[in-house]
Amino acid sequence: MKPMSENSNLEYSVVIPVHNEEENVIPLHQELLEVLQHLGKAFEIIFIDDGSTDGTFGRLQSLHPVKIIRFRKNFGQTAAMDAGFRAARGNVIITLDGDRQNDPHDIPALLSKLDEGYEVVSGWRWQRKDTHMKHFVSRGANVLRGLLIKDQIHDSGCSLKVYRKECFENLNLFGEMHRFIPAILGWQGFKVGELKVSHRPRIAGKTKYGWKRIVKGFVDMISVWFWRKYSNRPLHLFGSAGLLFISIGTLLGFGLLVGRAFFGLSLANRIWPLLAVFVLLAGIQLFVSGLMADILIKIHFREKPSYSVKEVFENS
Repeated sequence: MKPMSENSNLEYSVVIPVHNEEENVIPLHQELLEVLQHLGKAFEIIFIDDGSTDGTFGRLQSLHPVKIIRFRKNFGQTAAMDAGFRAARGNVIITLDGDRQNDPHDIPALLSKLDEGYEVVSGWRWQRKDTHMKHFVSRGANVLRGLLIKDQIHDSGCSLKVYRKECFENLNLFGEMHRFIPAILGWQGFKVGELKVSHRPRIAGKTKYGWKRIVKGFVDMISVWFWRKYSNRPLHLFGSAGLLFISIGTLLGFGLLVGRAFFGLSLANRIWPLLAVFVLLAGIQLFVSGLMADILIKIHFREKPSYSVKEVFENS
């Protein structure tokens, strides 16, 4: 293994979020050491203890070499990964789950794929070793993701991925957005690839997969969809909806006015005048919200550009 001093030019940083995985962290670390030492380049292994309440942190302290980031409480996998990305010093960042279902021996193949000109390579667990319920939910999520996100990735939920470090220079993560990192990076212009990897059944510890995670993932999928479509032009969404409502309210109100003036239409105890006013006001509110959102986006991008520059060439 190459030395990992502060002055070392680290090639690989392995980022692993863990939560109550005391039976898995030691054998996982041993597998990683075997694979990384065989690669022959300097590396670091970063575990993020996401508020574990069992003996995970004690087991992590017995490992060497290792860097441990310990959260005060459970903040979730996305927060843990974000902390790991910020702490990583390697030119290439490798992520995987701490439950040992991802096989570290797939890492060399992912790195070889990365060298083909990609900046992100995502693992594809094409033969899942999960329960029927997880299979069903994953298939449904994949259908929705294909409709909303359109990232061309078969398995965005696979944590086994490799990235160039520059991918995270302007990336902010929140919620459950770790699943959509390849999609977000793809929208920014990074080249994203995919490779089939093995998937092992869980043999120790308990799954963290539950209905709350499904709901959060769906909400974040909607958020990512909105960000992809309208992050630079929110007025196109809210303004269009506002103009539609304003038009409907105006036409309805004008129709009622004509009916009352020329045809003696009685509007007493009728809901239609109230509905016309409500739709008109809702349209105005949507349009004004779009204007305000558009102003905020422009202020945001004054300091942070809405584009990503890969390289700059200069000929003298």
